[in-house]
Amino acid sequence: MRGDHVRWRTPLVCALLLALAVLTALVAARWGPLLSFDGRISRGLHSHAVSHPGVTGLMRVLTDWVWDPWAMRALAAVACLWLWRLGEGPCALRFALAVVAASAVSQGLKALVGRERPVWPDPVDSADYAAYPSGHALTAMVVCGLLVGLALRGSPGPSGRIVLALVPLLAAVSVLGVGFTRVYLGVHWFSDVLAGWLLGAVLVMLAVSGGVCSGRSPVSPRADGPAR
Repeated sequence: MRGDHVRWRTPLVCALLLALAVLTALVAARWGPLLSFDGRISRGLHSHAVSHPGVTGLMRVLTDWVWDPWAMRALAAVACLWLWRLGEGPCALRFALAVVAASAVSQGLKALVGRERPVWPDPVDSADYAAYPSGHALTAMVVCGLLVGLALRGSPGPSGRIVLALVPLLAAVSVLGVGFTRVYLGVHWFSDVLAGWLLGAVLVMLAVSGGVCSGRSPVSPRADGPAR
């Protein structure tokens, strides 16, 4: 089983890295078709945001509080402490390192590419630093991806099955939702968000080793139950 994980994980990581490298090169080269595509999406969403202040206010609450990178990091810290209390120190460490790496790599790429954020005559929100990649999208992908992996381990009991159903759903809504809010509020281009998702997926894949950590699932009813 461990060998199977390694076989499919390695080509997937390579494919994600290749896609990220190509996207980064196109953004750095200011490739016309990509800029045009980003512009069309941003202009359409910004027009809606300006004319619908109620929706815009909701998007700001979601992006600044619910899906903010610091909120995601706090959630990751809780998960790491929980894993530590379960005696899964190495798993907690991998989780923490993936989140730290997300922040470090994000800042490095922002400095390297130096892409400007969208500029509007009537902005509905603002953000600092360079645009590429989206730190919100990246952090959400890393934290939510690892939480989904943790939820999928082991053989959950009746209550665990509820968690097993809810965690992937909430994770998908969070990852897709935060990406949408960043473009809707006019502080990122779509390709910034896509880069955050790709890089986040790479970090999640690198953080797992033969499955997301070893040992039982946090939703498994028995500490000595079989791991998978």
